[in-house]
Order: sequence, then structure tokens, then C-alpha cells
Amino acid sequence: MKELSKEPVRDRAEHNAYFPSDYSLSVYTSPKTDFDSFKFKKAYEGGKYKVLMVASDERYVQMKNGKLFSTGNHPVETLLPMLHIHHAGFEIDVATLSGNSVKLEMWAMPNEDKNVMDMYQKYLPKLENPLKLSDILKEVIGENSPYLAVFFPGGHGPLVNLPESHDVKEVLKWAMEKDRKIITLCHGPAALLSGSIDEDKFLFDGYKMTVFPDSLDEGANQEIGYMPGKLKWLLADKLEKLGVKIVNTGITGEVCKDRNVLTGDSPLAANNLGILTADELLAMVEYKGVLIC
Repeated sequence: MKELSKEPVRDRAEHNAYFPSDYSLSVYTSPKTDFDSFKFKKAYEGGKYKVLMVASDERYVQMKNGKLFSTGNHPVETLLPMLHIHHAGFEIDVATLSGNSVKLEMWAMPNEDKNVMDMYQKYLPKLENPLKLSDILKEVIGENSPYLAVFFPGGHGPLVNLPESHDVKEVLKWAMEKDRKIITLCHGPAALLSGSIDEDKFLFDGYKMTVFPDSLDEGANQEIGYMPGKLKWLLADKLEKLGVKIVNTGITGEVCKDRNVLTGDSPLAANNLGILTADELLAMVEYKGVLIC
């Protein structure tokens, strides 16, 4: 049997851009997820409260060597938490910074997982035509906001623009002040870096989190050709310098709850994070739809 290549694969749509190597995809991706069932006993039926997902509309991340990594949001890290949230009874609104489509790493799509693929098809219109965050910001952070939580999916795409977004920062400040849930995993916590913009103290100083380990981006992801070079900056390093305590060292599917912030370490944590998120959202409301947090 021919050995799979560890060389990143050229993206024919963009100069100097690359997809992960065939070998890395054989290690990191699977046609099915570990979803087996929903764990909550009763879904929310009030219809009043929902969740805002702020996803990346960026396809390319530039490496130190100038090459571009063809990325976006990881589909498992996006759709599997959505699956639990949606079936727990909470509608999900989808937004990006520009209003342009959500970028997904289609090479990681679990095409044989019917539950996840059904969720993809159901939300495809919203993924292709998301809301523009700045257009809905007043509603999101307003006194009568319908949102219980904000969800930032993973993938390397969130490393671009989200960390510098004042609009994302305003959403995070609102969530912290109103005790709404902040949900993210893998490289999605890059969005949380916006909480340091023009602040003397980072919004998440002292929080515990699980994130994708810098050691893998610097090591294994280079060795197996997942990325065409090293990142210009490292997520866990930046978070730690701002006062975050990273509680994981590897990727085992670990999730962490610290107050209103729910995080996961990698695609392996997507299902666990979805289960945790559904439980946390349902605990915020009575089944008749009264906010009790």
C-alpha cells in the first residue's frame, strides 16, 4: 500500500496557499464523529431565547514563511456543538464580521455522520448568508437581548481578525456583565483576545481554559504537514501572558467550565462541549421560558 504524503497540498484557488497533507488528514479527520445521543432529559420549548454563533469568514492564515494555510472553521468543532444546542431547543443565529459566508474546512467534514450532515444542511442557508455582527450588535447587547450565549467555533480561521475586533469585544463584555455563556474550543478562543483591546485588565484574567496546545502547532502539525509552516503567533502563549490558566497539555477531548466560560481542547472535545453547553443553557431557563440565571 502506497504511503500517504506528508507534504502540504497546493490550493489551486490561491497563490502560495496549501491544504493539509494527505497523511495529516488520515490522522486528524474521520468520516464520523463520536456523537451517540443527546444527554438532556427535556428540551427548551419557550422559543424566546437563542444562541449567537460568531464564526470566521477568513479562509487563509499566513505563516511565518509567507505561505498561506487554507483553513477556516473546523466543521466538527462548528456543527457538533450546534447539533446539541439546536436539539436542546435553542435557535442559533449565525454572524461573521463582514457578513460574508462562514468558511469551513471542507476537507474535515464528517460526510458519513448523518446527524452532523443533517445539521449542516439545515443551517447551510445561514452559513452561506450570515448576519453582519456590527448590524446586530445593538440587539445582541441590548437590554432585551434574546441571546443566552455566544459561540465561537474552532479552526485556525479565528486567528484572523476576530482577536482585533471591537465588535467581538463588545459582545464579550456584554456576556461577562450579564452572565451569559461564552462557548469556544480549539483555536476559537482567539476571539477572546479581543477582550484585551483598550483594557487595563484582560476580561478573562484568572480564568481556566482548554485550548489547542501550542506544542502541536509548533511540532506535530509541522512534522506531518498539516500546515505549510509555523504560525506567526501562538494562541495559548498569548492567553497565558494575559493571565489565563491553560489546564490541558494535549488533545484528549477535555472540556473546562470556569464560571460562564465553556472551552474544549480540540475536535475531540466538540461532542463533550456540546453536551456541556446544552446542560448549561437548559439550566439557565425554566422550561416555560423564564430566564433564571
